[in-house]
Amino acid sequence: MIARIDVSSLFGAPGRAREATDAAILAAATGTGFMTIAAAPGLLPGGVAERAALLRIFTLSEVARAPLLRRSFAPANRNLYRGWFPLQNNAGSYKEGIDIGPDVADPARAVAGGDPLMEPTPLPPEDALPGWRSAAASYYRGMERLGITLMRALARGLGLPETVFDAAFAGGISTLRLIRYPPRPPASYAGLAEAVAWVEHGGKRRLLIGGEHHDSGFVTLLAQDGVAGLQAQAANGAWLDVPAEEGTLAVNFGLLLERWTTGRVKATRHRVLGGVQTRHSIPFFFEPRADAVIAPLEPRGAELAAPFSYGDHLWAAMLRFPEFRGLEGVRPPRGANLS
Repeated sequence: MIARIDVSSLFGAPGRAREATDAAILAAATGTGFMTIAAAPGLLPGGVAERAALLRIFTLSEVARAPLLRRSFAPANRNLYRGWFPLQNNAGSYKEGIDIGPDVADPARAVAGGDPLMEPTPLPPEDALPGWRSAAASYYRGMERLGITLMRALARGLGLPETVFDAAFAGGISTLRLIRYPPRPPASYAGLAEAVAWVEHGGKRRLLIGGEHHDSGFVTLLAQDGVAGLQAQAANGAWLDVPAEEGTLAVNFGLLLERWTTGRVKATRHRVLGGVQTRHSIPFFFEPRADAVIAPLEPRGAELAAPFSYGDHLWAAMLRFPEFRGLEGVRPPRGANLS
């Protein structure tokens, strides 16, 4: 069962209510690795109006999207990591959208050249979508604040100082992703193996529009549009429907957090089933700095004790996704420099 947790107490003073919420979050993190959260009005980003403002980007024409495409899809463009990815046939996922970095909220947080994880985000000009940049900046800041709030709750639940993770997130490279999943036409999966394109669920044969995967970061905060399809895998292998309830956000814990806590927190596999409706989702991948060195909190054994670079971890993880094909070897590992 996917836990639904009211996190209103996290925004108030310390006390028993907050402690109970911390414990509930830890139970979800160490159990299914998935939860949905709700709160009193005004405490959570991701409402109907905010989502609608962001999703206006999908009204751009193909011509207007062209300068936003990643270099993998438009060789003349400079951006490698941030930017637009189009629909792709013969892939485990069928989606299009854009990956947006912290420079949407503060341009100083992007660095031209050097590490592609720090590159500027190509964004539509103001006259193409009036007010869109301001809406995206406000949403990004709100999700970053929520990420910090949940991160500190998790730290307290683990019995650690609530700021134990904070330093790694100063100057973090969290990603705001806007996604559109249209109904999947037969031509898009004609070359795929049966097991990659189709699954059996609830006695019905269903198309996959988002293949099974773990997220690579700390936590993912997901605003949904009310169209069902997201599923999380339970410890027994069963697939659970994640409710797309208005006023809630879906939260799952990523591979970074699993490594950081030496397996105590679970990064859970999830997938997206297709249907006859177009589906939109807005995940916010809450992430530390690219050069943050992550030292496992409870080291056990040589492999699980070794500190690692978050940037190296992220780059290796994202190369498994079809929208990042062609970037192998572009960013050599930087290593965990502890000096």
